[in-house]
Order: sequence, then C-alpha cells, then structure tokens
Amino acid sequence: MEEKSSFKPFIPAEKIVPEFTATSIVIGVILAVLFGGANAYLGLRVGMTVSASIPAAVISMGIIRVILHRESILENNMVQTIGSAGESVAAGAIFTLPAMFMWMKEWGQGAPSLIEIALIALCGGVLGVLFMVPLRSALIVKEHGVLPYPEGTACAEVLLAGEEGGAKAGTVFAGLGIAALYKFIADGLKIFPSEVHYEVTAYKGSGIGMDILPALAGVGYICGPRISSYMLAGGVTSWFVLMPLIALFGIDTVLFPGAVPIAEMDSFAIWTNYIKYIGAGAVAAGGIMSLIKSLPLIVRTFAQAMGSYRNKNESSGLRTEQDMNMGIILILIVITIVFIWLFPPIPVTLIGAACIAIFGFFFATVSSRLVGLVGSSNNPVSGMAIATLLISTILLKSTGSSGQSGMMGAIAIGSVICIIAAIAGDTSQDLKTGYIVGATPRKQQYGELVGVVASAIAIGGVLYLLDSAWGYGSTMLPAPQAMLMKMVVEGVMEGNLPWTLVFVGVGIGIAVEILGIPVLPFAVGLYLPIHLSTPIMVGGLIRLWFEKRKFKSEKARKATIDSGVLYMSGMIAGEGLVGILLAVFAVIPVKKLMDGTTINLGNVIDLSARGISIGQIGGLVVFALLLLTVLKFTLWRKSEEK
Repeated sequence: MEEKSSFKPFIPAEKIVPEFTATSIVIGVILAVLFGGANAYLGLRVGMTVSASIPAAVISMGIIRVILHRESILENNMVQTIGSAGESVAAGAIFTLPAMFMWMKEWGQGAPSLIEIALIALCGGVLGVLFMVPLRSALIVKEHGVLPYPEGTACAEVLLAGEEGGAKAGTVFAGLGIAALYKFIADGLKIFPSEVHYEVTAYKGSGIGMDILPALAGVGYICGPRISSYMLAGGVTSWFVLMPLIALFGIDTVLFPGAVPIAEMDSFAIWTNYIKYIGAGAVAAGGIMSLIKSLPLIVRTFAQAMGSYRNKNESSGLRTEQDMNMGIILILIVITIVFIWLFPPIPVTLIGAACIAIFGFFFATVSSRLVGLVGSSNNPVSGMAIATLLISTILLKSTGSSGQSGMMGAIAIGSVICIIAAIAGDTSQDLKTGYIVGATPRKQQYGELVGVVASAIAIGGVLYLLDSAWGYGSTMLPAPQAMLMKMVVEGVMEGNLPWTLVFVGVGIGIAVEILGIPVLPFAVGLYLPIHLSTPIMVGGLIRLWFEKRKFKSEKARKATIDSGVLYMSGMIAGEGLVGILLAVFAVIPVKKLMDGTTINLGNVIDLSARGISIGQIGGLVVFALLLLTVLKFTLWRKSEEK
C-alpha cells in the first residue's frame, strides 16, 4: 500500500508546465460535446454509458503531440478532464429527462424547452463538481493505494505512455471510422437489418435475437465477461423463463396492462406489457440495496471529509495540493440553490432547494466513493435517482403538487440529483488521474466546470434531435432508465402501476442478491430485450479469450487487452456519432409525395425500400467480419510489431 508521503507524481509539484490552456479548452469542449452526444445515443439505445476519459486522452495526444507538436502531459490531462464531463452530463440527463418528452407528447404540449433542459443539466453538473472538491483530500490523497479508481488509474497509465500517443490515437480513430461506416450501412442505407430475431414458436412466449451493432460488442468488451454474463443471465430469465410462463398461464386471458389476450401476443408484446415492469422492480431493488450496502462507506467518507476541512490549514501550499477557493465554492453553491428555488420547472421552496443540495452532497459522496471501489460502469446512479424520485414524488403529492406539474417537478428534481451523482463520479476519476500525473487540482476543477457548461448547452439539442427522429420509448430508442423513472413517478402520483409485477421483480432482485450475484447488471439484463444482452456477451467473450489466451509475457497480454479497449471505445463513439447523424437525416424533409406526406433524407437513402438487402443471415456474416477487425488492432498488430 502506498502512503501519501512516499508518493511522487510524474510532474513534480515544483515544476510548472502548460495545463489550462486555450488549446486544451477548445479540444476538450469539442470532445465533451461529441462524446456527450455519442453516449446519449448509446445510453438511450442500450441503457448503459461508458467512460470517455481514455478515448478522450488518446485523441488529445494524437492532436496535441502528433499534429500540434506540443509536449505537455498536463495539457492532455486537461483535455480528457473537460471531454469526459460531456459523457457524465449525458449519462445523468438520459436517465430522467426523456420522461419529460414522453409526458408532454402524451399531454399534447410539445416538448420541454432547450433552455429548461440546459439549466437543469447545468444545476446538477455545477453542484456535482463543487461537492467533489472538499472530498478530494479524503478520497484521492489519503486513500491513495486503497481506493483504486480503475478508470482514473487506467487513464493515467495511458497518459504516462504518451510517447506512443500517435499509435494509440490511431487505434481509437480506426475503431471510430470502421464502426461509423458499419452503422451507416446498417441503419442508414439499411442493406442489412441491425436486429435479427427468431420467434421460438415451439416454446410459446420465448424468442431469441441480437442487435448486430458495434457499440454493444464494445460495451461487452469494456465491461468484461463477468458483467456481460450477468446481463445475459437476466435476459435468459426474462425470455426463456418468465415470458413462457406468462404465455402458459395467461392463454386467453386479457391481463392488465395488456389490452389483448396473451395468446395473441408474440414475445415482444409480452415483454412490452409485462416484463419491463418486473425488470423495473428488479432495477429499483438493486439500486436501493446498493445504497444500503454503501452506508458504512458513506459514514467513513463524511468523517474523512470533515477531518480534511479541520486540517486544511496544515496544507503545504504546493501546486499539486491547491483546490478551488472554499469561499468561491460556497458562493456558487448558494447561487445554485437560490436559482433552483426560483426556477419554475422545479416546484420547491427555498428549504426544498436546500434539501436538494443536501441530498446531492449525500449522493455525490456515495458516487465518489463507489466509483473508487468498483469503477464508473458499476456506479448505481439509476438507483440513486429512483430513491430520490420516490421521496420527492411522495413529498410533492403530500404538499398538493400533484398531476402534471407534480410529475414534471419530480423528474426535474430527480434529474438534478442524477446529474450530480454522475458528475461527482467522473470528477473523482479525473482527479485521481491528475493526482498520479501531477496536475493542479484547482485547474482540473475549473476544467470540469467548463466541460459541464459546454455539455449542458449541447445536451438539450441532442435530446430534441433524437426525440424528433425516433421518439423515446420506440424500438430505436427504448430509453430504459427514463421509462423506469416515468413509471415510478406515475405509479406514485396516479396509482396506475401493476404493482404485483413490480414486486415480482423486487423479489427476484432480492433472491439474486442473496445468491451473491451483483443485482444491477442482472436486473438491467432482465429489463432490456435479450437482443441487447447477446451482442454484449459476444464482446465479453472476446475479452475473455484475450484474458485466457497464452502470451509471451503478462505485459503483452495487458497491451493486447488495452488495445482492444481503445479500439472498442472508438467503435462506441463511431456508432453513437453516426446515430446522431442519422437522426439529423430523419428530420430533414427532402421530398413531398402526391398524398401530401413528406419523405425525409433518411427514407431517401434507405436501400431496403428498393429491395436491396442481404437479409438477417447476411447481417450476421457482416457482424462477424466486423468482430474480426478487433484482431487487426490487437493480436495481429502485436504480431506485426514482433
């Protein structure tokens, strides 16, 4: 274990090098917007987001070192600090804000304004950064060697290997370009369907299939075989246990919330009407149990943070120990609380706004500690949001704020808390990276705020675009977490949830917890269509093969796996960015037909409408070829280098 006194950062505290520069700010803001948009699309499609820190770092090195010929590791670190904020704002926003779009569409009220979305995201993002500042000393410095902060440490390793930045950046860009081309052919030109499905007619109620998309395989590779297998286990439980049972016992019954006899439903209809409620119960149970298990860590973290405050005057004043001024932090927190109080979409009193800040600090502490232990991918942000929504909805209803205004207010409150938790986790990972490489904490904290502002402004446009193109809750954008939050609020406000199905999910979640299986990945697999879990498992199996394969040395194994992470990160970004491009095509009208309907650009480039398609089998073959490209940038590259 490494003590604080023995740790020496890569850049000594006495050395001053370029860090918070115009170059790092501009590149960081661009990456924040790009990765924020890509992760918003990914999260709304599959219900998961991935850390943008490592791809942002390697792209930064490719631009700053190779193109601009600048040699500052701290400048590269600042780019990834600003850039990764976009992914975190997107993660927090997509878990909740699409519920507003769905409600307003149901009520015939259009959609929330861009300014409203941006300000909600900004409130949560700013508070998330500010709340993490006083926790830095307790969590990053004093717990160095205890809390691993996996993404933050991995990002530091990438930065420290900066002399290889050109090759590593090339791997990310290759993944991005190949996945972008694949996505355009699959979902733009539609030469083959991006989803294959087979209805198992002999086993009524069940079905199997796969979304043959690069981002899903990338998520599985990055999360690893264990998490991927938990998700697939949840999918198998839904599609091969629960759904056949519903079909068997339902027969000709019309069971709420379904509107037709179960005998007339295919597997997708059974999943839509029943399984998503069971999955919602399991996800909620998993999130709340994760919070309960974290209580001892929360108490210890608070104690350490308070101890750091008391000992602040003992600080040496070194560059690497300088945080934002506490006076500035308190002023910004007070301004944000007052703004939340005066902001009409959030129907709370001044005391209520202060309570939001207190809850936010609580969840920021939870998030920062948890990501230090298990990484950002396993941070139960949705569980924190559910707990907040339950409390805020009950309180709003009890104080007379019910109906449409109460539901919108509950989601706005939940959005702020959700974004606080997401940003606090990201900030802690970035500060860990900075601690290892020798960054100035104060400048990193300002960089986080820059990234929050840029991505908060951009996220509204991204959400509008995706909703206009496909609509939330559709096959293209199931928006699983937002649908879950919507159901929770409606269930409390209107009492229209099928609570029996929800409690079945809670029971399954508790049983899984008793067995010692992580509930959240299992519950997400239970909730989502199995078509998403299968390609994620494929990516996990590729990672497992690399881990089990014989290499000449452990260093070679690690280099191969790391190259795969970079390539898969690029594939995720590439698919997400083309997904947003296709959303633009879907809302651009280019031709009006005789019957008065308008064809958009997306329909014009659709070749399947003209009979040009290689079908599901052809799509599976192309997907297999796509997966083979992973070898080109991992195993085969290593062979070439030898």
